Amino acid sequence: MALRNQVQLICYPDRLGNNLGDLYQVIDKHLSDAIGGVHILPLYPSNADNGFSPLTHTEVDPSFGTWADVERISSRFDLCLDVTINHISDESVEFQDFLKNGQASAYADLFVQVDRLGEISHDDLSLIHIRKEKEPFRDVEFANGERGRVWCTFTEQQIDLDYTSAHTYQLMEGYIAFLVARGVKLFRLDAFGYTTKRIGSNCFLVEPEVYRILEWFRDTTQKYGAETLPEVHDHFSYQHAISRRGMRPYAFALPPLVLHCLLMADSRYLKNWLRMCPRNQITLLDTHDGICIPDVEGVLPDDQIKALIDDVSQRSADPIMRRSAVSVHSVGAIYQLTCTFYEALLCDDDAYIIARAIQFFTPGIPQVYYVGLLAGRNDYELMERTSEARDINREFFSLDEVDSAMCKPVVQRLLALMRFRSDYPAFQGRFELNSSRDSFVVMGWRHGEYYCRLSVDLINKTARIDYRDVDGCCELEMHC
Repeated sequence: MALRNQVQLICYPDRLGNNLGDLYQVIDKHLSDAIGGVHILPLYPSNADNGFSPLTHTEVDPSFGTWADVERISSRFDLCLDVTINHISDESVEFQDFLKNGQASAYADLFVQVDRLGEISHDDLSLIHIRKEKEPFRDVEFANGERGRVWCTFTEQQIDLDYTSAHTYQLMEGYIAFLVARGVKLFRLDAFGYTTKRIGSNCFLVEPEVYRILEWFRDTTQKYGAETLPEVHDHFSYQHAISRRGMRPYAFALPPLVLHCLLMADSRYLKNWLRMCPRNQITLLDTHDGICIPDVEGVLPDDQIKALIDDVSQRSADPIMRRSAVSVHSVGAIYQLTCTFYEALLCDDDAYIIARAIQFFTPGIPQVYYVGLLAGRNDYELMERTSEARDINREFFSLDEVDSAMCKPVVQRLLALMRFRSDYPAFQGRFELNSSRDSFVVMGWRHGEYYCRLSVDLINKTARIDYRDVDGCCELEMHC
């Protein structure tokens, strides 16, 4: 069954309340008429990286609840769950058996064993795309005293899987079949760009291997009646490559484009992107990660990217930087800005609602991150407690705090927009970008007799939706 073309919520299993039961209560009480889907961030047992170091995909961490809690949500809403395809926890049954039995382990072929890749020179290391202040290898000692090295792109606890091995595909298909039976309709393929290991390359998005892996996931999920959402931050052309292969790309260029559009009152670059962006994408303004910069390179000019970074950085934590495996303490260009989207827009309610209106009129299925749903501000206390810069946008809300935040005028305005986007029939039809001055954005949707148009004045920070009520045979307007 196809995904509903309605707003989806992105949330952790334990940050709107304490667990999945509380999450369901929040959705049922506040969002049941505003969303059609829910993306629950990793709910599996994990030992690192906020859930992205799963021991398995067939269990729910008991602190979050049970599969019955998950199925209660999937019975009413389209469910998206992550499949962490690049790696598995070092506490997993598979890796622990490998440590115990070495090459005799039934799981030995699951892992990228560095010493099997041949000599890795200084020049080779200089090319490798890394995600930590350390080369992406970990020394291991087996029970018999022998030693080896495995590949760890992220933390030492996250052991990379080997996609030249049939065992890896067997493991992934087992996860997919199990999760579809729990009601999953969309799989977010986390960190897929790092699955390609070819010495002499950057080992990131290596072509054509990366597309062979993605196409296997596409075909396998389709076999079980689900869709795929590959997650990657890089040049926007990769999102087109994903779309052309029948998968849903992320609109990761949209957040920095919308920020630039509103902060600079200049719609030119946003409108250029709207003319060419994939129509089957998933749109968003914020996620559990920061506001990513690589996705907008080549869409925004370099001087405009720098101006945006300089502007937002005044309100954010330290940015996440690109690094080289040969000089792990050096930094390259900025990879992510760590900030809530509401804070990035100076906590300006009107600007924030305009940003959401633009998102909802952009082609694709929109997702709203839980912090953004509640117009959350930067959580410096959590960030300082964990020493994780991205935790600035990962606040924990009690049920009482959720109830209070839902009453804020800006949140009420956002909920009204979400209901309109989820319910109005024109969004099932054709997108139109209307001609307008550089300080305006005018976007529309048409489906049969239904039509709606968003008109945004970037100077005065106003937005109006004009739409046709076919049943009442009249023209209506909604001030955002």
